[in-house]
Amino acid sequence: MSVAHVYKRDHINTDEIIPARYLNTDDEMELASHCLENLDKEFVKKVKEGDVIVAGDDFGCGSSREHAIWAIRGVKVQNVIAKTFARIFYRNAINNGFYLIESAEAVEKINDGDEVEIDYKNGLIKNKTAGIDISFNPLPDFALEIIKDGGLLEHIMKIKN
Repeated sequence: MSVAHVYKRDHINTDEIIPARYLNTDDEMELASHCLENLDKEFVKKVKEGDVIVAGDDFGCGSSREHAIWAIRGVKVQNVIAKTFARIFYRNAINNGFYLIESAEAVEKINDGDEVEIDYKNGLIKNKTAGIDISFNPLPDFALEIIKDGGLLEHIMKIKN
């Protein structure tokens, strides 16, 4: 079971996900210690491995830094669920082996602290707290293969061998 950390806002940008002052490292654990620092100073204290982040439209807008994905992955968040994602952020997530879920309904039907369970195969978010199910379109097979292989570079190496 995952706990939802809900930010009912649109346009959460990459500087809010990982502030630019921390871009001098690519160490995920170091980046994780500052994840969402400019949005929620308490996030890293309350997030647990396997939790999810839920947000509005255009999550990950701003500069195209991969550090934003690394910071989120570093805190061991299972998933980010948003109405929509900035295109570059979305592709960076897949390229780095991180699954994102687009759902127009989730931010309205999941509250902060709700317990959720994700059925990736059937495209279903089960809000256990509210007792409701929310549908989403699962990622296409090519993206799932990249994620399963650990990211684009690993995927390419697997194909080459």
